[in-house]
Amino acid sequence: MACTTLLVAKGASANGSTIVARNEDCENGTFNPKKLVVVEPEDQPRLYTGVTSHLTMHLPDDPMRYLCVPNVDPSAGVWGEAGANAANVGMTATETITTNAQVLGADPLVAYDAATGTPGGIGEEDLVTIVLPYVHSAREGVERLGALLQQYGTYEENGIAFNDADEVWYLETIGGHHWIARRVPDGCYAIVPNQLGIDYFDLTDAFGDQDAFMCSADLVDWMKDNGLVPDGPMEGEVLYEGIPAVFNPRLCFGSDTWRDHVYNTPRAWYAMSILNPMDSYLGPDADWRPEDADLPWCREPEKRITLVDVKRVLDSHYQNTEYDPYGALGDEATRAHFRVIGINRTCETSAVEIRGDAPEALRAVDWVAMGSGPFNTFIPVYANVDVAPKYLATAPNVNCEQNYWQVRLIAAMADPEFYSNVSGLMEYQQATLGAGIAHVRKTDAGFDAVDDKDAEAYLAKANDEICATVNDATQKLLASVLFTRSLHMKNAFNMQDH
Repeated sequence: MACTTLLVAKGASANGSTIVARNEDCENGTFNPKKLVVVEPEDQPRLYTGVTSHLTMHLPDDPMRYLCVPNVDPSAGVWGEAGANAANVGMTATETITTNAQVLGADPLVAYDAATGTPGGIGEEDLVTIVLPYVHSAREGVERLGALLQQYGTYEENGIAFNDADEVWYLETIGGHHWIARRVPDGCYAIVPNQLGIDYFDLTDAFGDQDAFMCSADLVDWMKDNGLVPDGPMEGEVLYEGIPAVFNPRLCFGSDTWRDHVYNTPRAWYAMSILNPMDSYLGPDADWRPEDADLPWCREPEKRITLVDVKRVLDSHYQNTEYDPYGALGDEATRAHFRVIGINRTCETSAVEIRGDAPEALRAVDWVAMGSGPFNTFIPVYANVDVAPKYLATAPNVNCEQNYWQVRLIAAMADPEFYSNVSGLMEYQQATLGAGIAHVRKTDAGFDAVDDKDAEAYLAKANDEICATVNDATQKLLASVLFTRSLHMKNAFNMQDH
């Protein structure tokens, strides 16, 4: 799947929370309906089989309740994608990433063999289901997933993020069984656009205190055995078991092709231009260019990041540049040159926020946006509930009563006449985001008067209330876009035309 991930560590957000956010984008030519669900412990499988891999595994008998965003049609598997559990741990899985042939030759992917019936490894379809219900911290998420990767392998390259009230961790798979993980430094954000991104790794820490780095147990020997050792050592360089202790995984394990520079790196470049706007990004003397292979994985933002900033990044399409497909700058070639972040085939976006200063029951909020980013809005959903809002449940058939289908209809009609609808879209997004932020503040403030036994019902009611507010605004936007599009149908006729 083609996605874009934005991670916000403690100290980088405006309210002190941690955030793991990602667009889940369908493959070319597909539009995959998604729904928000709550999975209770009794509904969690104890024997799990992946559809893609045909791999069967036993799962622990002590799952927690969790919120996730699976496929409406289960025929291809669960694809839980993002959510938070009862321990207030968030997860997003996965960012499909790239690697190189040297890595795949050293540790091939573990694909299902139909001829022999040999199962494959684990993949995006499985990860939320087999990891999130069992972990009590972001660090535990890395440890459990790392152990599963080493045991079963994977059939694809992926990046997976976890957050709790204090930490954000990001794990990247390296070949079939190997992996590295880095904690996003406090005060920083990280952006990942379908490309192996971690650009700094410390082996001494990974095999020592693990303050900021973790990896598969045999990573060093595997690197040495397969010619994946970084260049060096340079004079005075610190070594770990004979290789540079600090190296750039992007150079050792990643890719750097022309496809990266039209599909992947421009998205990181534009996200940086939003979060660090004082740098220069356009012109021959720009600090950063969209094709640059050395765009940093993580940076300190120029101002602390809000949910509005997260939405702005993840629904962006190179506004105010010649690369904007809706823009007036450049020409037809430049406007189609780079793959945008807010693409038509985004099926959902989740920004899982864990708020350390909130009571335990309120800590996890999943800001959910269904459909394509330029045409949708974030809806804040408290995760510690026993039922998900019906507005986000998504029936298989097209209808005008649920958010996913509303946004799909708005996008399809508004896209051909974007600037005839853009004012209405911007007003809608500002109004609903503002309503969502105010709703969270109001719900938080009212929680002090709620008995513990009534907490889940209180939060479920709050989720339904904000969904009702968004539904009303979305219905009005849908009617406005429909009216605008109807005016310009080809079979229009007016006697004043003659």
